[in-house]
Amino acid sequence: MKNYDWIVVGGGITGAALSYELAKKGFTVLLLEKYSTLNNATRYSYASLPYWLGNTDLIKQLVQEGKQRHHCLSEELEADTQFRELDLLLTIAPEDDPGKIATNFSKYNILPRLISVEEAFEMEPLLNKEAIAGAFTVSQGHVSPEAITLGYFQAFTRLGGQIEIIEVTGFVKTGDNARITGVYTKSKTYHTANVVICAGGISRHFLKSAGISTRVYFTHAEMLETPPVELQLKTIVLPALTSRLNYEIATSTVECEKMWDEPGHEFVPFSLDPGAIQFKNNSIRIGQISRVLTDPYAKVDPIQSEATMRVEIGKVLPALEDLPATWHHCLVAYSADDLPLIGAIPNLEGIHIFSGFSSPFTLVPPLAKRFANYVAGENDQIIQQLSPSRFL
Repeated sequence: MKNYDWIVVGGGITGAALSYELAKKGFTVLLLEKYSTLNNATRYSYASLPYWLGNTDLIKQLVQEGKQRHHCLSEELEADTQFRELDLLLTIAPEDDPGKIATNFSKYNILPRLISVEEAFEMEPLLNKEAIAGAFTVSQGHVSPEAITLGYFQAFTRLGGQIEIIEVTGFVKTGDNARITGVYTKSKTYHTANVVICAGGISRHFLKSAGISTRVYFTHAEMLETPPVELQLKTIVLPALTSRLNYEIATSTVECEKMWDEPGHEFVPFSLDPGAIQFKNNSIRIGQISRVLTDPYAKVDPIQSEATMRVEIGKVLPALEDLPATWHHCLVAYSADDLPLIGAIPNLEGIHIFSGFSSPFTLVPPLAKRFANYVAGENDQIIQQLSPSRFL
């Protein structure tokens, strides 16, 4: 019976990156993932890298580390992550105040530049000039979520790491249930010194089913994906004002905590932030609708959602409204303070979490490396700041 140093539960970008970094430090690592192909928030992400978004010293440092990491990651992983720099256009609705938006942006690491309708149209000819009052623009990075995750997987296995496609159903507990020493699946039991949960939006529900409480939450996110198309989108287009982040703040309070453990609640109406990005293979992802529903398995109407997204994106980018596309749905994790939860879960030994990232493709690469160094014995005040114990 093999006993691993680490078992990583979840094979999205968080689990893939963390498994690789742990194996690189010499740990024996087993990654367990339910699906044989990506079918999660990683798969349906825009995978943008907004280095400009840092609004605290901590996040400013981490986004810069993320930028540096991405510049060398393809070479390190021996895989093309499809990293590139793109222009971002944050469109201003006619009823919005550009000055007020600029004030909101003033706290960020890099200030987006206010441009006119004509300048925005010159950068992105697919824009509907009648639907905007201008835009803010800034450069940001982008990768392929599938390519970077596969690159991490391949590098992980070259280091001797193991991947098994199997669903984790529970935890092995010892010492009067005070320590986690392994995980159960439907067919096998795996033993380990440490388990780390990298299950994204399902992390809260999965841990709660084992009697473990955490301040990590989730939204139901919906998007449309086109096949490769001839139409060319030159920029990333997003609205300058979004509702999702405000909803996350409002629904992650201590007062909401009990309701989160009761299925059937919808805290706020759904938010729709119409945006689009074209990938290197010429497919386009359009979105997104976000719903704060307490049931991770809640059903939504894909027909109505698709129609709503098409109408809204059609206002800003009319050429995209009727493109053939497939509706997709996933869970997206977030935390109570917009910072990820990284480290040991309090009051129970042997179990850790690595989830709740607001910008995973930017922050996961540097923080996975930091976490692996930390558990290998290096002091790291940033990892300590991100510990789940901050919510006790």
